[in-house]
Amino acid sequence: MNIVVLVKQVPDTYGERTLREDGRIDRERGTPALDEIDERALEVALRLRETAGGEVTVLTMGPPEAVVALRKALAMGADRAVHVCDEALAGSDALQTAAVLAAAVRATAAPGAATFDLVVAGNESTDGRTAAVPAMLAERLGLPQLTFLGSVAVDAGIVTGLRITPEGTTELCAALPAVISVTEGSAQPRFPNFKGIMSARSKPLTTLTLADLADHGLVEAEAGGANSWSLVCTVTARPARAGGTVISDDGTGGSRIAAFLAAANLI
Repeated sequence: MNIVVLVKQVPDTYGERTLREDGRIDRERGTPALDEIDERALEVALRLRETAGGEVTVLTMGPPEAVVALRKALAMGADRAVHVCDEALAGSDALQTAAVLAAAVRATAAPGAATFDLVVAGNESTDGRTAAVPAMLAERLGLPQLTFLGSVAVDAGIVTGLRITPEGTTELCAALPAVISVTEGSAQPRFPNFKGIMSARSKPLTTLTLADLADHGLVEAEAGGANSWSLVCTVTARPARAGGTVISDDGTGGSRIAAFLAAANLI
């Protein structure tokens, strides 16, 4: 089985994260890191490869320094990496990101290269939080989509997963090829070992530009911040956390707690 995993370099969630005046994330502050949810997506792919064989390719769209995230993914066990890097991509929204990634998947699966059975992504990045790219990518590729999965299995050309929500658990399935996204409840990612770190240096890492994707279905107007379909108009800082409510139990504590939770729509 040949699998593509979408990964992204994001500001470390444990560091300081700020926005620029134009509403975009200031990526020069803080420590960049491979997104945690993408590590889980990669782990899902690696486990599928271990049982079914094949190859795992990690794919990212980002600035030159995003190569660091790709190297970590290679050290974790991915077989090869593809980096879509072009200055014109700065400021791309989810719609444009999906268009570029779809073209990159097609380019990576061009004649002479591997064809792909499965595209795996995290359900949402920790910086953008749109949770839209996997579904948009599936639409672009004309493939079925199974999103927000907590577990994944593949057997006899069928991918199956469990989507767990507050409303209940749903079992989903689709014939391969397909696009899936996984949640924080999926596989716990492995740590790169010394052998993996050393071997990552010699694994293939291909860089593509927008010009390279022109022959794979990407229209110039679909890429780049200048053509973005969405615009951040204003940004407001998160309000400071207010103090909690203290309820002393004078015999009515239980009912008062229940009333408090009901007022907050928590029960």
